[in-house]
Amino acid sequence: MTDHTANTLQAVGRVLLSAIFVIFGYSKLAAPAATAAMMVKEGAPLPQVAMVLAIIVELGGGLLILFGLFSRAAAAALGVWCIATAAVAHSNWADLDMQIHFWKNVAMAGGFTYVAAFGAGAYSLDSVLFRHRISTAA
Repeated sequence: MTDHTANTLQAVGRVLLSAIFVIFGYSKLAAPAATAAMMVKEGAPLPQVAMVLAIIVELGGGLLILFGLFSRAAAAALGVWCIATAAVAHSNWADLDMQIHFWKNVAMAGGFTYVAAFGAGAYSLDSVLFRHRISTAA
């Protein structure tokens, strides 16, 4: 596999991993009352705080992964978020739909583990920033 192909696949992977978070993070931001109501339904003790946290993590983290900026930290945060939300919101094992969502979250956490381990790749803002640091240090 050429470097170009590998770099392109890393960028495509980031786009695919980030899409669900950007879309649903934005939808939470666009409909805060509905989001707060969902947080109450899920049993969040501080629904307003949970709503703000969800928007920051999902939309903010999704955009960071999309553009490959601070990608290792963002991937680690989103991976933890996926496991936490799987345990809290998708743990009703009597419901097949919840089982599917639980394992979807686990799979996404696996993808974020790869980004945390290997970074965003050459086609990312991280790569641009890293190259800039090297060129200014010389």
